[in-house]
Amino acid sequence: MVRELYENLCMGREVRQSLIALKQELKEEQAKRSFAYLLGGDYRRIAALLKDEDPKVRKNAALILGEMECEDMLPKLWEAYGKESQLFVRPDYLKAMAAYDCREYLPALKRRKTELLEEGGEGSDAKHRKAELAALRALLSGYEKERHHRFLGLAGETDVILLTNREHREVTREQIKEGATALLAGGVRVRTRQVEPLFAIRTWTEMLFPVPGIRILPEEPAEAAKKLAGSGLLRFLWGSHEGDGPFYFRVEVRGKLGRDEKNAFVKKFGTALERESGMALVNSASDYEIELRLLLKKDGGYVPLLKLYTLKDRRFSYRKQVLASSIHPANAALVMQLLEPFLKEGAQVLDPFCGVGTMLVERQRLLGANPLYGIDIYPEAIEKARENAEAAGVRINFINRDFLDFRHEYLFDELITNMPSVTGTKGAEEIGNLYRSFLARLPEVLKPAGIAALYTTEEGMLQKALKDCDYLKTEKRWTIREKEGSVLYLLRMRDF
Repeated sequence: MVRELYENLCMGREVRQSLIALKQELKEEQAKRSFAYLLGGDYRRIAALLKDEDPKVRKNAALILGEMECEDMLPKLWEAYGKESQLFVRPDYLKAMAAYDCREYLPALKRRKTELLEEGGEGSDAKHRKAELAALRALLSGYEKERHHRFLGLAGETDVILLTNREHREVTREQIKEGATALLAGGVRVRTRQVEPLFAIRTWTEMLFPVPGIRILPEEPAEAAKKLAGSGLLRFLWGSHEGDGPFYFRVEVRGKLGRDEKNAFVKKFGTALERESGMALVNSASDYEIELRLLLKKDGGYVPLLKLYTLKDRRFSYRKQVLASSIHPANAALVMQLLEPFLKEGAQVLDPFCGVGTMLVERQRLLGANPLYGIDIYPEAIEKARENAEAAGVRINFINRDFLDFRHEYLFDELITNMPSVTGTKGAEEIGNLYRSFLARLPEVLKPAGIAALYTTEEGMLQKALKDCDYLKTEKRWTIREKEGSVLYLLRMRDF
């Protein structure tokens, strides 16, 4: 097939169709080797098609030369790229050149990238210019190695926002030992000179920074980019980091916008911010160092916040393995903080639905316990839990068994668990029966006056099952996330 298609090209028969078919064939490695053997390194016939009057012929000829990676063809591709008048073809030359060593052309490629940024994203040819810019970025990214910066610390007193559980923001606030604090709708703001002590707090989910010198950005992308570039953003980044070169960023828009609206805004804003910052900020879909998070206000405009990926959060690095049903570790840490007044050091602790072990690790992090037991009916969960516990440096006895069949030589002080929920495979009746059977077993595993801390999204089922348990006293109840219906119950065995 490859030979026949090439003969068509040599004879000038159905050139465009033959190129398209040949390009498709060359996706197979065997076909590519056959074609290379057939040509014996002589790609002049394909290269000649870069001057064909049909732009789609030029386009497909370039892509085939890129596929074959013949270094002698790079100057031909570069020359054709420079002369190409059809904008929709230009990105394909760049895609072809990306397979080659383009170091000698880097200065010219960078100049072209700057030109495209300065031209902006408007006009009838905007779509093709954006495609060329995207291809340039992809090509240049392989040569821009000096893209990582190291966080040195805050240059001065700075506001830091810790996102937390909305219902229990004060739990995080109470753990902050230095700096003025204030409660926000979704977390806590702290004024501080050091962020390192904040990583000792395990109950926040994200750390964000307000952009210095600006509170609200306009909704028009180009205007927003201009205002952000003129703020104290770059001064903040340069003052807190070591390293040369641009900062690579991504944009995240939060608010009631449709997907298409968000995507359109992000593309226009990202391109405009590169231009307005003089390429000190470079938009990157991957390998970014910062996230610009824009929160759409109800009354208009965006609140700009900054997330630094240069600032490493290692609080939950032990979580090498997770399951779809796994509790978020910051949520598990919050559960432990709420339970702290009822826990005791050196307690014997059991998690009967341990999953990947997060509850037990966070229990041990808060207050030492010995021994710790984790049970789960699923072998995969136990394997993952053992790996996580080892990474955390916590000794936990994991057992692959149904809790209803579990027997132990002594009773436990504490039972702490994330209770099963209704899923696509486990219906309400099955989970309801499980709750009743589970509670019925507690007198066989808990000491008199021992506690059972149950985190669940099935409060109705738990309440129904508790009606028949006169040996249990509900000592405390917390709403964890009202929106998802998650609650935490603290039950205590009656000491008859």
